[in-house]
Amino acid sequence: MNGTAGRDPAIGLTAAISALIVAIWAAGVVVAAQAGVLARAWPPSIAALVAAGIAVPTILYLALAPLRALARTIGLRAITAFHVWRIPAAMLFFWYGLEGALPPAFWLLAGIGDAIAGAWALRVVTRPDARLADHRAMHRFGLADFAVAVGTGLAFTLLLDPRMAPIAHLPLALIPLFGVGLSGATHIIAFDLIREGRS
Repeated sequence: MNGTAGRDPAIGLTAAISALIVAIWAAGVVVAAQAGVLARAWPPSIAALVAAGIAVPTILYLALAPLRALARTIGLRAITAFHVWRIPAAMLFFWYGLEGALPPAFWLLAGIGDAIAGAWALRVVTRPDARLADHRAMHRFGLADFAVAVGTGLAFTLLLDPRMAPIAHLPLALIPLFGVGLSGATHIIAFDLIREGRS
């Protein structure tokens, strides 16, 4: 983020409120998982929460000018850098998958896709000569990966596959119920910034 948020009270306030909401969101997932609320929930309701986690931030961004201004302040490079988190997410999928705790079709697609997306994001943001086209390619792949991984995960969840149970427990619950929502929304934000020619 550049220094604009510190100089512009409106952007600073938007940033503070957004950070608070994101922190409450993450804490809510942690509390619900630790309390067993997610484990006791009807599995399709988990699928609905994942979908809402992507849709709500995206709709808010598209509807609220202060959020769009904040995204411009944060910048495309920082938004792309956020997706490096998908490397440790991939490691979690591999860990659970190799233990036989997740459906193979799910953890292989999600794990491999996240590993590539995270490594690609890291490569783009560490290149001083990275162009908008490089960011666009990474975000296109990252969004396609989410479509495949989330779609596969939702399919197994809706089929009530018992091997999806770890998704309701920490630390794995934070990936679909928190990370996926933020990542899906930031892909849309990145495309918007690229469309405007903003780096």
